[in-house]
Amino acid sequence: MQNSKSVVALWISLFSNIVLTAVKIIVGYLFNSQVLIADGIHNAGDVIATFAALTSSMVSKKPADEDHPYGHGKAEVIASAIVSIILVLAALVMVYKSIEALFEPAAEASLIALYAAFISLVWKQVLYVYCIRLGKAHNSKSLIATANDHLADVYASIAAVVGIGATLIGEHYGIPFTEYGDPIAGIIVSYFVVKLAYEMGKESIGILMEKNLPEDQLLHFKHIVSSIPQVKRIDRIRAREHGHYVIVDIRVSVPNELTVKEGHDISRLIKKSIMNEHQEVEEVLVHLNPWFAENAAD
Repeated sequence: MQNSKSVVALWISLFSNIVLTAVKIIVGYLFNSQVLIADGIHNAGDVIATFAALTSSMVSKKPADEDHPYGHGKAEVIASAIVSIILVLAALVMVYKSIEALFEPAAEASLIALYAAFISLVWKQVLYVYCIRLGKAHNSKSLIATANDHLADVYASIAAVVGIGATLIGEHYGIPFTEYGDPIAGIIVSYFVVKLAYEMGKESIGILMEKNLPEDQLLHFKHIVSSIPQVKRIDRIRAREHGHYVIVDIRVSVPNELTVKEGHDISRLIKKSIMNEHQEVEEVLVHLNPWFAENAAD
């Protein structure tokens, strides 16, 4: 059910990006709006990014197999990294087009271009809220990446609205330099797009490099394991994200006189205790070490 909701959200995002790409580029060229053209090119990249997110979302939900014993969760992380790269490229295109426009005669602003930018702003804001809520609820990296992609579009659309609006106001009241509000706004919004891409890319690299979960989450895992009476000492605990789920590795010391079956039961209890309290945890790997009473002080 969760997977189907995420896939539906990604399909909606894909078709929305296709429509908005066509509208922005066509209106931008017809009315010579550089910021709208740049935003349209950005949306063209979004089509590729959303398709990557859609594909990875379906792949990541596949069960573990012989070649992928830990599952396919990182497919979503790879898609998130791809989206961040596309956002950077889109921002560079926006900067180039905007700077180029500063050295050309200023184009006359159009109300139709303003309407197109405003509709995009509202549409993308709705899509962002929809995707980010669903993505966080299901811990879907690809859907969260798509939501952030929509947020970057919101920034771009705000710049387009402000830039085109400033040009229209300047033309009406004869205010100097406002005719370049369109490309200047395009340059400003590029910064926010790059910043967003950096944050997404940093998170994706951290997961791909199997970075440990934050200390507060590890402490909570430790608290759960420590509450089990047979656990005498936690020797090591590690946890890493694997896309939309988490894998935990634990080494604990238990009384050396326990039988193999008793040790196995403790391992199952540790796994069950963690997974019951943390729905995002899909696998807990437990290694048992012997504990001797005379070495309790070590």
